[in-house]
Amino acid sequence: MSIRNRVRSSLLRAYISPDLRRRTRALNEARRKLTGKAHVVTAFLQLDDPYSYLLAHYLPELASHYDIELQVCLSEALGGDFDAAPDQRRDYAISDCAHLASELGVPFLDKGPEPAAGQEQALLDAIAARVDDDVFANEVLEALEAWWRGDARALERRSELAVEGAGRTVIEASQALLEKLGHYGSAMLHYGGEWYWGVDRLHYLTDRLDELGASSVGGPGPQLASIRQVMHTDLPVRPPAAASELPPLELFYSFRSPYSQLALRRVYALADAFGLELVLRPVLPMMMRGVPVPPGKLRYIIRDAMREAESQGIPFGNAIDPLGEGVERCHAVFEYAKSEKRGREFLLNASELIWSEAVDVTTDKGLRKLTAKTGLFWPEVKQALDTADWREAEGEDRQLMLSLGAWGVPTICIGDYWVWGQDRIWLLARHIEDLCESGEGILV
Repeated sequence: MSIRNRVRSSLLRAYISPDLRRRTRALNEARRKLTGKAHVVTAFLQLDDPYSYLLAHYLPELASHYDIELQVCLSEALGGDFDAAPDQRRDYAISDCAHLASELGVPFLDKGPEPAAGQEQALLDAIAARVDDDVFANEVLEALEAWWRGDARALERRSELAVEGAGRTVIEASQALLEKLGHYGSAMLHYGGEWYWGVDRLHYLTDRLDELGASSVGGPGPQLASIRQVMHTDLPVRPPAAASELPPLELFYSFRSPYSQLALRRVYALADAFGLELVLRPVLPMMMRGVPVPPGKLRYIIRDAMREAESQGIPFGNAIDPLGEGVERCHAVFEYAKSEKRGREFLLNASELIWSEAVDVTTDKGLRKLTAKTGLFWPEVKQALDTADWREAEGEDRQLMLSLGAWGVPTICIGDYWVWGQDRIWLLARHIEDLCESGEGILV
């Protein structure tokens, strides 16, 4: 390992260290108590963002069950380099939130026709006109509900109160605060120096507030508690016979993606539990596809991934970034490993060694350690490294991923149904259960 990579690995470990997070939290709490300030939770919500709508549904219970000061900001995601595929992401967000809402029991997307042209801006101007009032937070939450439930009359009533230009002024101020605090997205909660995205990360915030004794009723309310209960994966104790008729499970994966690493073992378990053929399709990371990833986005992703890994008991964080040559070498060896029927083992071993054992796959020493663990013959591995055959396979897999409407990894699909992110493996499991016509509970 080069000195440069060794230093970068050490800095990464320090940056995402759970010990550092605990010390930082303790310092923030000591400072809060010393100054006599409340537990301030800031919500950044975007009117036309379905994830903001779902999150907003739970905020009243959060505010009533915890001794917090809830600040609501009417904002927008930063976009630009922070959003690699805005059109695809929006289409997916609506579909994803429709599935989430159905599982969570939240009314959603009873919209009918799209709001009239100019109504969105009028609504933003109307909400923003109340920014200095005590009811501003409620105005934002009620506007989100009206927008995403298609309540045309409520939208029209609110729009009549618009103050021209107020919306843009308020949003720009919220954007400035969002950037100052170090984030780029909407449907985000900020508390004590940490970020929590949407309903998916809400339980981390309630757990933290519980640890601080900030609950006014001894824990989260029933709605908040139900989120965690819904977002879990039940797997059959043996593969159901009906699953033999299903298409293969396909995983689009990146050697550089921390979320791919977090998904891998659970995707394997899902395929095995249902007796599904598993097709592995590694693709190049975004930065090697000409898509920039801003440093602020990288910082959030790696910290969020560490928190997820810790929660799931997955070794993570002692890593060497394989970007560039390391990724290309892994692709080349994967094609050889696949021909030896060891593709699955190679992917898992690569994931673990890169992300938890700081093995530098840009070097022969590091790659040899990986291939030896996989049971591959080094002279043949070296021959595979001298070919560019993998580029054709990667290009075909990437085009297949894009044809689904997906843009990032991990993307997991079965037939024409696909989900994005390790957060949605539980939802995919529900879909496979439905395909097997299982009914409720675990398949046996």
